[in-house]
Amino acid sequence: MRTLVVVPTYQEAESLPLLLDGLAAHAPDVDVLVVDDGSPDGTGTIADAAAAADPRIHVLHRAAKAGLGGAYRAGFAWALERDYDVVVEMDADGSHRPRDLPRLLDRLRTGSADLVLGSRWVPGGGVVNWPWYRRFISRGGTWYAQHMLAIPVADATGGFRAFRRETLERLPLAEVASQGYCFQIDLARRVLDAGMTIDEVPITFVERTQGHSKMSGSIVREALWRVTLWGIKRRLVRRRTPALFG
Repeated sequence: MRTLVVVPTYQEAESLPLLLDGLAAHAPDVDVLVVDDGSPDGTGTIADAAAAADPRIHVLHRAAKAGLGGAYRAGFAWALERDYDVVVEMDADGSHRPRDLPRLLDRLRTGSADLVLGSRWVPGGGVVNWPWYRRFISRGGTWYAQHMLAIPVADATGGFRAFRRETLERLPLAEVASQGYCFQIDLARRVLDAGMTIDEVPITFVERTQGHSKMSGSIVREALWRVTLWGIKRRLVRRRTPALFG
C-alpha cells in the first residue's frame, strides 16, 4: 500500500528535520509531503533541501498561512492525483512520534476500518508534558463533539490519522470549510455520516520541544461555533425526518 504522510508546516524550521529523520528511521517505506504555508523562518527551504536529498520527500509551497484544513485538503488532492493508497495526517512539531506510525498503518492494513485514529484517550494512550489547559481543551472538545454530533470516538480532535484512499474519495472535501483543529472533528463526522467506520489505536502525544504552539483562542472559538452549528442542524434534520415519512 503506497503511503503518503502529509505534514503541514508554518514556522517549523527547528522541528521539521527531526520529524523527517524519525520517519526515515521508523517508516522508511512511506513518502512525505511537506505543505508549507510560506514560512518566514525558512521551513520551506529546509523542506526543499530534504527533498533534493531524498526522493521520498516532496514539498508543496503555498503563498501564505491559510489554515490547517486548507493545507490538508491540498495535500489530500496531491496524494489522490498520484494514486497513493493511504494518506496520513501528521503534525510537524514532534508531538506525533514516528515510532507510532507503523501501528496505525498495520491496523489499517489488517482491519476493516476506513479511517484509523491515533488516540491519546484510549487505554494505552497518553500525553507527555502537556499543561492542564491543553488536556482540558482536548478532552472537552471531544466530549462536546461526542454529545453534539454523536461521534463515538475517544479522541475526535487528534490530528494523527490514516485514511484509505477510498475514504477520501467518498468525502466532499471541496465542501469542508473548517480551517483550524475543528477540521479533525469535521472529517471524523463526515466519515461516520457517509456510513464508514473509524478505529483507534493508542499513541503517546509528546508536547513540542522546539518552536511555538499554533493553538490560539480563535482556533478554539472556531471549533466551538462550528460544532454547535453542526449539532443544531443535525437535531433539526432528525426532527423533520419522521414528519416526512410519517
